[in-house]
Amino acid sequence: VQLVESGGGFVQTGGSLRLSCTASEENGARQTIAWFRRAPGKEREGVACLSDVETIPWYKDSVKGRFTISRDNGENTVYLQMNALESEDTGVYYCVTAFGVFGLEGDDLHTLSCRPRGPWGQGTQVTISS
Repeated sequence: VQLVESGGGFVQTGGSLRLSCTASEENGARQTIAWFRRAPGKEREGVACLSDVETIPWYKDSVKGRFTISRDNGENTVYLQMNALESEDTGVYYCVTAFGVFGLEGDDLHTLSCRPRGPWGQGTQVTISS
């Protein structure tokens, strides 16, 4: 299934953006899907991951409390709501199908990590200006 990213843009520090990841096939978004980003001069890194089962999503530590990953099955889309944006959030953002690792923490099932299954799309550019 092909995933297409959109919603990037240019915002000031402290602003918000909502990225969309839309699947090309029906129910294509009902998979474990992760958002990654590549900042200028850096390697691509995971930002958030939402599994295809009921789990607490995984977030990179630096975005916890600011970013929220969610799924709308009716829209066949996974979203990444980004608030309180910082200059360090600048980069190209990609969504990709992923393999998830899950574990119990207390009574809750958590997504502990995700690694990309691919393929990678074009990404969407996010630029934060201070």
